[in-house]
Amino acid sequence: MNKHGHLAEFLQARRSQLRPGDVGLQTYGERRRVPGLRREELAMLAGISAPYYARLEQGQSRNASREVLDAIASALRLDESERAHLHDLARAPKRRRAAARPRAERITPATSALLAAIEGTPAVVLGRRSDVLAWNRQGHALFAGHLDRDSPNTPARRPNMARLVFLDAHTRELYADWPAKARAVVGNLRLTAGRYPDDPLLTGLIGELTMRSPEFATMWADHRVRICDAADFEMRHPLVGALTVTQQTLQSPQGNGPSLVVATATPGSPSAEALALLAHGTAPPEAARPRRDAESRTA
Repeated sequence: MNKHGHLAEFLQARRSQLRPGDVGLQTYGERRRVPGLRREELAMLAGISAPYYARLEQGQSRNASREVLDAIASALRLDESERAHLHDLARAPKRRRAAARPRAERITPATSALLAAIEGTPAVVLGRRSDVLAWNRQGHALFAGHLDRDSPNTPARRPNMARLVFLDAHTRELYADWPAKARAVVGNLRLTAGRYPDDPLLTGLIGELTMRSPEFATMWADHRVRICDAADFEMRHPLVGALTVTQQTLQSPQGNGPSLVVATATPGSPSAEALALLAHGTAPPEAARPRRDAESRTA
């Protein structure tokens, strides 16, 4: 983060990505030092004074009202999730006391029961920093079959999906359109960072990825935010080959608890057959014993 803070960074980045033509401004062929909108142009579109907007973008003022923030969001052409992110950033105090180290996240018995209930469908439970808190057998096989299935049971050994996407060769090869998956991960992390600006573990994760992955650093600098609620991804799985799945993320209404990521495919499609093959191929040997025993008793 620069000396002006996350809000200032966000405003600067999003203003620089807007062109005069995007908002109906005529330039009449004038030479511009920067391709994006000028501060005074953005202020004019938002209906606020240029000096006041400049103070916001320089981190010298953080007391913008909801009405002003909504006006700036409209001028920047922000969507719903981006608008909410802007409000989150504006609410974050400029200075905070050092936060205590967060407790390890855990899943509730109800979530464990839900995972068991959807056995047969790949599912993963992620914490707010994208740590894998739990997964069912199919979720492990689809997303990270090369890792120890029991690793989520120990907080210090838990896989982190953001790290896997950017730093793990297996996961990178798993997605045919890896940049699309990577942008979704970064966009979701941006939203989380806005909600939890003083989370030291989240800050550490972002710092690590910035240092170790040039792609992450570039995408992070764009300040794009995205709610990962549902998206289709083509995957190239080492066991069942190519398949396209819809990854749906289910969260609590408050958005402050673990999320459940479920992968499904169109019924009757080759991708659905691939998921069924993956489930069958990774089933424990004892799963077939009750059926064989029943058949022997009726023979």
